[in-house]
Amino acid sequence: MDAMSLYSKDIVSVEAMDMPGSGREMKGIDAVMGKGKWWTENHEVHSSSVEGPLVTGTHFCVRFKMDVTNKPSGKRMPLDELGVYQVADGKIVREEFFYPV
Repeated sequence: MDAMSLYSKDIVSVEAMDMPGSGREMKGIDAVMGKGKWWTENHEVHSSSVEGPLVTGTHFCVRFKMDVTNKPSGKRMPLDELGVYQVADGKIVREEFFYPV
């Protein structure tokens, strides 16, 4: 199963900081897929782990830990991020990411 099939076509995605050319909030499956494509094109992942999900009612959260290199800058860095997801009608309708900025 493609993970994007879990998302509503009207998904709202919110980052902790502005993303290049798009701000903090993106709306719609095409915008979210574009953000994912940009991220994978601009980062090399050396290792990653996922904790969760923790579920309550219509929400769940997942912790992502990664060791990545930002390709344009060459800077290698650890990432520790919490994703909070809201579900309605069997699809993810909102995601918000929390990490140090």
